[in-house]
Amino acid sequence: MTISPILSANETQPKLTEMIGQKLMLDLRYFCDDGDAKQCRKPMTKLPPILAKLIEKYQIGGVILFAENVQDTKQIVELTRSLQQIGSSPMFIAIDQEGGRVARINRAEATSFTGNMSIGATYQKHGDKYATEVATIIAKELLSLGINVNFAPTVDVNANPLNPVINVRSFGEDPKRVALLGAAQVAAFEKHGVVSALKHFPGHGDTQVDSHTGLPKVEHSLAQIKQQDLLPFAQIIQNQQPGMIMTAHIQYPALDNSKVLNSKGKEMIRPATMSKAIMHDLLRNELGYQGVTITDALDMAGISDFFSPLDAVIETFNAGVDIALMPIPVRTPSDITQFEQFFSDLEKAFDNGQLQTQSLYASYQRIHKLKARIAQQSTLPSIAIARATLGNPQHRHIEAQLALAAITEVKNEGLLPLKLEKNQHIHLIMPDRQKAMALKQALLSTSATAIKITVTSLQAFKPKRAKQFISEADWIISAHASPQQSAAEIGGMDDLADLQSYELSRQEQPKALLDLMKYANSLKKESLFISLRAPYEISKYAQYNQAVLASYAYNVDVVQENDVRGPAYTALAQVILGREKALGTLPVSIETNNIDQ
Repeated sequence: MTISPILSANETQPKLTEMIGQKLMLDLRYFCDDGDAKQCRKPMTKLPPILAKLIEKYQIGGVILFAENVQDTKQIVELTRSLQQIGSSPMFIAIDQEGGRVARINRAEATSFTGNMSIGATYQKHGDKYATEVATIIAKELLSLGINVNFAPTVDVNANPLNPVINVRSFGEDPKRVALLGAAQVAAFEKHGVVSALKHFPGHGDTQVDSHTGLPKVEHSLAQIKQQDLLPFAQIIQNQQPGMIMTAHIQYPALDNSKVLNSKGKEMIRPATMSKAIMHDLLRNELGYQGVTITDALDMAGISDFFSPLDAVIETFNAGVDIALMPIPVRTPSDITQFEQFFSDLEKAFDNGQLQTQSLYASYQRIHKLKARIAQQSTLPSIAIARATLGNPQHRHIEAQLALAAITEVKNEGLLPLKLEKNQHIHLIMPDRQKAMALKQALLSTSATAIKITVTSLQAFKPKRAKQFISEADWIISAHASPQQSAAEIGGMDDLADLQSYELSRQEQPKALLDLMKYANSLKKESLFISLRAPYEISKYAQYNQAVLASYAYNVDVVQENDVRGPAYTALAQVILGREKALGTLPVSIETNNIDQ
């Protein structure tokens, strides 16, 4: 793969079409040969000639892949090869493969790990060991597939227990620790040939609104912003220049309280994505960042509820952001006509002075420089090498080590480890059937004694039957994952309708769980509670249990229909039954009033 060298001052400036095209990153999640784009849900797993032609004609700089685009190793390699063979310049082929909650590639194939907060839980004993090892393995696996940009690490400082979208995607609440672990991941990603993208600048950690569904506002003082939200970005930039930094669709009045007229004709405080004060004056002039900036997805409600695609991109580019991510959907052939009009309108915006050519050229040069670096480290991927790399035994071993090292014992009044006798009965109360199967199988395979395990799934359960099991059991193990899934976890804006269908269970599960806990407590049953995601919920349930563990992860690999596994469940079983000790520490503060040690 070759790329022309960076242009010197006396060379001819590239054509406008090329410079604009390089500043756009499209999603190819779905594509239908006909029909309504809003109804199209056909995964794009093989590049259609009509899309290849569009990318080549407009010299599109990059694409983002979703879970629908990456279904198996051979297919992924063939897709990325076809993308890289368009034109002479390498494409940015990006993905969200953070690990833990946000991992797009099939977990049964790729090593997905237990996520950033689990890494944070290991810091006290292991420092940045797991941050480095996780990023190294993810980078090797992505590069073997032909994916050269990872939208990670998340260096938001999770200071808000009610944060619906970040929570366990954060390393924790300590800005200095987040900075150290984020820096280790940036170094590992980029050492192994994958561009990292710090996100979400200037910080998404203290919000109660998901920018997929609304526009959050952070009311911190300037001093607090510098000490908390900005600190990880500032320290990482100072020590090493990450390839990319991703914006946050968040209003930060203390950083920029200027107003923008949205597409509905109303004034509003500029989101960081559209703020020159934040994205240029602060990030480039004050913090000294020299690399490529990219927006978070522009179809998110934090932007799309207020701006048309054209207005959003114009405001973004005027703020100094280099790349517009997912500026306009291309799902059907009719969308291509709309894209062509959108692109033509962008060209006119430069011609009539709405956008500045000088800024465009500077942006193009930054992108070109980063692509030159990619070209030196990249080769077209090989199916054989990818198959040998993804999820190999060494990678899975480190995944299991991290899961175990993160398990945190928050409370234990002499209950753990369980001292099981033959044929004793454990009753599991779990969020859903898959999680129940994963923990049940892990306990059965770990126990040296024959035991009986029954299950209540909170997704659909009969209270009378659940109470019968509780009354008959010797031990009760219950688990919960809070908060519920976000659009970022599943994929993006297309998944909001699916999330709404879970709204009832989202509201009812905690109440049902609490009722069953209280019932078990009234019978003086020995009970363990496991927090499977953000540990803030522990204070709500701890008083009804003699022991509490936190795993920060709940994801499963469905090997076969009745064979469901996950590294967190294996680790939990080892701790519960005394094979291993829980040595993790909480990376965030929780209310301790109801936690009696």
